[in-house]
Amino acid sequence: MKKKISVVIPTYNEEANVVPLSNAIIEVMERDLPEYDYEILFIDNHSKDNTQALLRVLCQENKKIKAIFNARNFGQARSPVYGMKQAYGDCVIRMCADFQDPVEMIVQFVREWEKGHKIVIGVKKASREKRVMYWIRTCYYKMIRKITDIDHIEHYTGFGLYDKKFVDVVRKLHDPMPYLRGIVAELGFDYVAIPYTQQKRRAGKSKNNFYSLYDYAMIGITSYSKVVMRLATFLGFLVGGCSFAAGIVYLILKLLYWDRFSAGVAPMLIGMFLLGALQLFFIGFLGEYVLSINTRVLDRPLVVEEERLNFQEETASEETAPDVQKQVEQLQTQLAQLQETLAKAQQMSGEGSEAAAAVKAVVEETAAKAAAAMAEGAVAHG
Repeated sequence: MKKKISVVIPTYNEEANVVPLSNAIIEVMERDLPEYDYEILFIDNHSKDNTQALLRVLCQENKKIKAIFNARNFGQARSPVYGMKQAYGDCVIRMCADFQDPVEMIVQFVREWEKGHKIVIGVKKASREKRVMYWIRTCYYKMIRKITDIDHIEHYTGFGLYDKKFVDVVRKLHDPMPYLRGIVAELGFDYVAIPYTQQKRRAGKSKNNFYSLYDYAMIGITSYSKVVMRLATFLGFLVGGCSFAAGIVYLILKLLYWDRFSAGVAPMLIGMFLLGALQLFFIGFLGEYVLSINTRVLDRPLVVEEERLNFQEETASEETAPDVQKQVEQLQTQLAQLQETLAKAQQMSGEGSEAAAAVKAVVEETAAKAAAAMAEGAVAHG
C-alpha cells in the first residue's frame, strides 16, 4: 500500500492561482513521486471572489482534491493549522496558494523526510518581494528570537513538510490561537531547513496588511514571551529610582540656592510625557496579554466549517475499517479455539470420528469467514 502525502493549501481570494497550482502539484507528484499516493486539500477562508466556485469544479473533476469552506475569515494563523489537522496522510505539506512557495521543493522535502527527518522546512534566504517588507520581517525575526523563550527560526513562514507524528501532536493541542512557527520550535521534533528564494506572487495581490501582520506578531509574542511584562517591571523600578534620586538632588539644590535655582516647566512636561508614553506602551502590551488569555479561556472552535468536499468516501472507510478489523480479530480468536478443540477431538475419538468431522466443518467455516472479513478490510483500507 502506497504512503500518502497530503498537501494543505490555505486560500483567500486566489481565483487566479488555485487551478494552475493544483495542476502544478499533480504534475510534480505523478512525474517525480509516482511511488506515493497523494491528496490536495484546499481550505478556503471565506473568499469573496470565484475561488470557491473553481474549487468545486476541481473537486468534481478529481477526487484527490478536497476542499473545506470556512464560515467566515478566521485569519492566517487559525485556518492553515485547522487544515493540517484535517489531513491524514503519512506526511503533510503546507504551502501558500500564490506560487511564492516553489512547488518543485515538494520533491526535496519528501527526499529529506525519507531520510528520517520528522519536519522539513523551507527557509527564505532571499525574497523578490519589496525590500522594505523583507527588512521589516528580518527585524521582527531577530527581535522575537531575543525576547521569546524558544529558538525561533528566522524567515520560516510555515512552508514545509510535517510527519504525521508531529501532526498528531498538533491535533491534540486545543489552542484557539495557534502559532505554528513557535509550535515547531517548542515541541523539539527533529527538523532540517532547506534554503530557497521566495518568488513574487504569480497573480493577485497579497492579502496581508499591517494590521494582519501585527496581529500575527502579537500572537507569537504573547504566546512565547515574558520579556515585555518583565521589562515593564524593571523600567518601573529604574524610573522610580531615578525619580527618587532626582527629587533628592532637586531638594538639596533648592535648599542651597533657594533664589537662584529654578527647575523650569519644560523638563517637568518632558518627564510627564515620557512617563505617560511608557505607561500607555506597557498598558497596551498588557491588554494584548489579557486578550490572548481571554481568547484561550473562551476555548472557541479553531474554525467553523460551512462545507467540505470529497471527504465522504474517506470518512466512510475510516468508520468501517475499525469494525472490520475488530470482526477479523474475533474470528481469528474463535478459529484458534476451534482448532485446539479439533486437535483434542481427533486425539480422543480418532481423526475419522463424527465429533472430529463436525468440529472440522465448523473450523473450515470460521476460517472462510475470517478470510472474507480480511478481504473486506483490505478493500476498506484502499
